[in-house]
Amino acid sequence: MSLRVTGPRYTLLMASLPPLGGLFEARSPAISLLKLQSRLTLLHPDDQHTLELMEGFLSQAVRDDDSLAGPIDARLLTSARGFFAEVTNPTLRQLVAQRLDQRTILAALRRRHRGESEPPRGQPWGFGPWVTTIERRWKEPAFGLEAVFPWIPEVSRQLEAGDLVTLERTLFGTIWKDLDRLGFGHLFDFEAVVIYVARWALVDRWSHFDAQAAQVRFADLVNASLEGIAIGSEEPSPTAVPTASPRAPDPTLQPAPASR
Repeated sequence: MSLRVTGPRYTLLMASLPPLGGLFEARSPAISLLKLQSRLTLLHPDDQHTLELMEGFLSQAVRDDDSLAGPIDARLLTSARGFFAEVTNPTLRQLVAQRLDQRTILAALRRRHRGESEPPRGQPWGFGPWVTTIERRWKEPAFGLEAVFPWIPEVSRQLEAGDLVTLERTLFGTIWKDLDRLGFGHLFDFEAVVIYVARWALVDRWSHFDAQAAQVRFADLVNASLEGIAIGSEEPSPTAVPTASPRAPDPTLQPAPASR
């Protein structure tokens, strides 16, 4: 195991954060938003800026998936582009790429669910490297991607059954497991802080989950248009590291707000 330690600053920060427990166990996060924000002031200004970029993306990516169906797509895309343009950290880039992959697959499943027998033609509709594969294997239940994303068959069944509550639970659980894998070997470094904040956002969101509102949202999503998405498979590879120099510290940077 490769353990990266970045000094007493982040050791102190991570030691000050209480365990969040399991995603579906807590009635509320173990630490309030206000206290979390206060602890995050220990971050180096450069890392505070990176966390802001992460939160700009994650706060939308963890939002209800109506973001695949309306004007919020442009905001999500802007956040993702800004993140990939500035952040070279491979763990954080992988975190963002995973969210983009999940949203792209969900967009395809929804299109099929509402009766689209063929993939969209002549319009960008998804993100990242799997778009071409999904288009080529559109008629296959899991687009031929079940080995890479084993959650697709389960989510597809839940979508077809109209069981959005279970579907959301599955998706949240999938993200949680992805964070488990990304967090391996990161205990007292910046990556550990980012993963903690991402987990906090999931716990906070699930603790406020409204099943009745979710079912209403589900009906809206099925009928929603996906034409607002403005990017295709040309999005930069999450594994490609930009050659731009790291961003200089911003003296006006404010403490990063937690995702909410």
